[in-house]
Amino acid sequence: MWTADEIALLCYEHYGIRLPKKGKPEPNNEWTLLAAVVKIQSPADQDCDTPDKPAQVTKEVVSMGTGTKCIGQSKMRKSGDILNDSHAEVIARRSFQRYLLHQLQLAATLKEDSIFVPGTQKGLWKLRRDLFFVFFSSHTPCGDASIIPMLEFEDQPCCPVIRDWASSSSVEASSNLESPGNERKCEDLDSPVAKKMRLEPMTAAREVTNGATHHQSFGKQESGPISPGINSCNLTVEGLAAVTRIAPGSAKVIDVYRTGAKCVPGEAGDSRKPGAAFHQVGLLRVKPGRGDRTRSMSCSDKMARWNVLGCQGALLMHFLEEPIYLSAVVIGKCPYSQEAMQRALTGRCQNVSALPKGFGVQELKILQSDLLFEQSRCAVQAKRADSPGRLVPCGAAISWSAVPEQPLDVTANGFPQGTTKKTTGSLQARSQISKVELFRSFQKLLSRIARDKWPDSLRVQKLDTYQDYKEAASSYQEAWSTLRKQAFGSWIRNPPDYHQFK
Repeated sequence: MWTADEIALLCYEHYGIRLPKKGKPEPNNEWTLLAAVVKIQSPADQDCDTPDKPAQVTKEVVSMGTGTKCIGQSKMRKSGDILNDSHAEVIARRSFQRYLLHQLQLAATLKEDSIFVPGTQKGLWKLRRDLFFVFFSSHTPCGDASIIPMLEFEDQPCCPVIRDWASSSSVEASSNLESPGNERKCEDLDSPVAKKMRLEPMTAAREVTNGATHHQSFGKQESGPISPGINSCNLTVEGLAAVTRIAPGSAKVIDVYRTGAKCVPGEAGDSRKPGAAFHQVGLLRVKPGRGDRTRSMSCSDKMARWNVLGCQGALLMHFLEEPIYLSAVVIGKCPYSQEAMQRALTGRCQNVSALPKGFGVQELKILQSDLLFEQSRCAVQAKRADSPGRLVPCGAAISWSAVPEQPLDVTANGFPQGTTKKTTGSLQARSQISKVELFRSFQKLLSRIARDKWPDSLRVQKLDTYQDYKEAASSYQEAWSTLRKQAFGSWIRNPPDYHQFK
C-alpha cells in the first residue's frame, strides 16, 4: 500500500515546496531536523488489495515541523505563550493537534467533509475507518531510541563517533541535542569514512559483514517481535546487544551512539564508562540545556507516551470517542537500530494494563527509509567538504498545519521569529501552536457548538482555566495516571501554576 521511501519522499518534497525559506538552515552552515504526520486514506474497496495488484492509497502531509532546540526552565512562562520544546517531532505533533482542531470544527459545524464521523455517545466524534496516520522523522528521536550499538565493521554508517567532542573545532556542539555520536554530531572530517561520505553522500551503508546482516544500519527496517528484557532499565547497550543479537557473527560492539538527553532525577544514572557501557538503556530522559536545565522530556519518551495516550492530548479528548493513534513511524536515513526503536517507543510500555476503555499500548509499525534528508547534519557536512566556519544547528523552528488560516509559523527561542522584549506578551508574540493559542482554538470550537450538544465532560461542571479543562478530560487523565504508575513514574511534570491561564 505504501513504503517507507514513499513517505520520506513525500515529506521531503513537501518541505521543499510548501515551507518558506524563512526558518530553514543557512546553506552549508546550518542543519536541522524534520518531522511530519502523513494522513493515509485506504481505498473504499478493501478487497482490491492483492499481491499482484496492491491497493492504491492517498497520502497527504497534514502537519510538519522542523527544529532542534528547547528552552531552559528559567525561561518558561506561566502565560502559556512560549514553546518549551521546539524539537521537530514535538513541533509536528503540536501542528497535528492544530489540524485535528480544525477538522473537529468542520465536523461539528457540518460545513465540509471532515476526517471525523459521529461517535455513539452524545457530542463525541471518531476517526473515519478508512483513515490512519503515519509519523515521519528524518532522524531517530533523541533519548532512548538514539542509544545505538556501534559495530566493528568495515564501513560505519554515516559519521562515526567523535572521541573528543569538545575539542572539535569543525562542528559546534549543541547542548540541546545529542551528545557525541549521533547524526547530530559528525566525525573527524579528515577520516577516510568522512572523505568517502563527502564523495558518495547517498551511498547506502554496508549491511553485511562476514555474511551476517546487521539490524543496526542505514538500510530499511521493519518492526518485529520485541525480545524479552529489552525494557530493562539496568541493561547496558553491551548487554542489549547480547539479548537482541544486534552484533551477529563476528561483529563486535565497540562503542555506542550517544544521546545528550540526561536521566531524570529518580532514575538510575548512566555509568558513563568508555565505550559501549556508557549508557543504560530504557530510562526516562530530559533534553539538556545550555547551562539551564530543561523540563522537556526526550522525544523518545514523548513518542512512547503518544503510543498509549494518543497524539490528540487532553483537551481534544473531550470531543473524541477514541484517542488518535499513529499506525506507523518512519525514520529517514541515519544511524539506526530497530531494536532500540522498538525498546524506546513500545517495549517500555508493553506491560501496561488496566487502561480506560479506548486506550491501549499500540502495535506500532516501525520502518526506516533509505532516503537522506538533504538538510540533515550528515548531508550538509558531506556537501560542505572543507568549507570554513563551523556547522551549527538552525536556531529557528517551522510549524506547518493543513489549515486554511495561517498554516505557517516560524519561531525562535519559543516565540515567533522577530519577537522583541517589547512585544513579548502581546498577541502577535504567540506561536499558533503555543498552549495558549491551541486553548484559544479549543474555546473557539466550543463557541460554535450549541451548549446542549457539548459532551458530558464539559457540561457537568464549571470550567475556567486551561488546567481545569485538561483535568476534566477524565478518561485521558486516568490513562495518564495508569501509565505513570506502571511505566513512567519519574516523568517530569510542570507545576499546575504553569497551566492556570485562561
